[in-house]
Parts: sequence; C-alpha cells; structure tokens
Amino acid sequence: MTDTKNLTQLGTNVEAPQSPEAAVLETVPFARGDGPPAIVRFTCPEFTSLCPVTGQPDFAHIVIDYAPDTLLVESKSLKLFMTSFRNHGAFHEECTVMIGRRIIAATKPLWLRIGGYWYPRGGIPIDVYWQTGAPPEGAWLPDTGVAPYRGRG
Repeated sequence: MTDTKNLTQLGTNVEAPQSPEAAVLETVPFARGDGPPAIVRFTCPEFTSLCPVTGQPDFAHIVIDYAPDTLLVESKSLKLFMTSFRNHGAFHEECTVMIGRRIIAATKPLWLRIGGYWYPRGGIPIDVYWQTGAPPEGAWLPDTGVAPYRGRG
C-alpha cells in the first residue's frame, strides 16, 4: 500500500493557494519496477491565468506527460497548484514552463514534457511546448490529443 501519512491536502478541506509560489506540490512514493518506464498524463482542459499587462483572463488546455522515477505528484496538490494560476499574471510561455519546472523540482522524474495550448488572444492562439530531453527508451508516448486551433472551422 502507498504511504500517504505525509500528505497534508488529500482528504482535507484546503483553500486554493493565492499564488503558484504559495502552492505546495506533494508527492507519494512510486515503485517503477522492471521494463520500460510508465508515462503518467495529467490533462487540464480549463486552465486559467491572467495577462500580466491587462489583467484579463487567459485560457489554455494543458497536457503534462512525465515518466516518474521514485515519486509521483499527488493529484489533488497538482489541482490546487494549477488553480493558483487564476490569480497569477504571466505570459503563456512563462506559465507553461513554470508548471513543468515545479513538477520536476517536486518529483525528479526520468523525463517530462508539457504542452500549453492557449486559446486566442488578439486573434492568435499560442502553443507552448517544453520537455526535459529525449523521452525514455521503450516508453509509450501517445499523441497529446489536442488538435491545432482552427476556430469555427
């Protein structure tokens, strides 16, 4: 059974953090086992942050794939972390890469990639991709499943 005694957010009523810096990403142990590494995917289709210039909301579909080594990110803490961006003013590129770097700092995975598919601002959608290096050998990496933005057709 997975050791969860150090988790402070799962199973409790926790207020959303006021900023990504204040958010705590918690982890649980993971036994990788033999064979190719597992790929874990988190999809956040309703991600929001704020434009750092206008303060207007920006919206994105975020897809995170990572190959855990000895730690998994606990999903409730990830949800709270992602929610904390609703009060955070930053450009799309900064938000996307910041999410990836925070997960790496917390879990020290074998590999991570993140795709930020941002909805149009000023008529231009922005897609941001970032990864830590080559994917692990033998790992199955499905397509992110997010089609390029086409508007109404």
